[in-house]
Amino acid sequence: MAKSRHKARELALQGLYQWLVGGNAVADILSHLQEAEDFAQADEAYLTTLLAGVTAQQASLDALLVPKLDRDIARLSPIEHAILLMGAYEAQHCPEVPYRVVIDEAVELAKRYGGTDGHKYVNGVLDKLVAELRPAEVARARGS
Repeated sequence: MAKSRHKARELALQGLYQWLVGGNAVADILSHLQEAEDFAQADEAYLTTLLAGVTAQQASLDALLVPKLDRDIARLSPIEHAILLMGAYEAQHCPEVPYRVVIDEAVELAKRYGGTDGHKYVNGVLDKLVAELRPAEVARARGS
């Protein structure tokens, strides 16, 4: 399941990029993603959940992220913005996914698809966000 969820996150990132940059409709994006060569390796339900959830809740997710950013959200690269939106969505709405997995997956996506040091930025922002959204889980993990 971990591998299929990772693939779902990769495809969701591609879809979110299309949505942020091109303004493509979510249904069209999903249809396009289903044609991807590696689509069968993805957890389709999770992909749909991520794509639909992030696009429906972008404003509230951005509101969670803005206080954690050191720059205007409009200055984020579309890849980093999409990764942060997805991480924020998972941190807030997918409690079955451990916060460390949320951060690790986002960092891996940023390393693979983002700018040179984008993964460090994504890590820092999401680390602050999960501490706010999941304080008990973070405290247990950190031994506090």
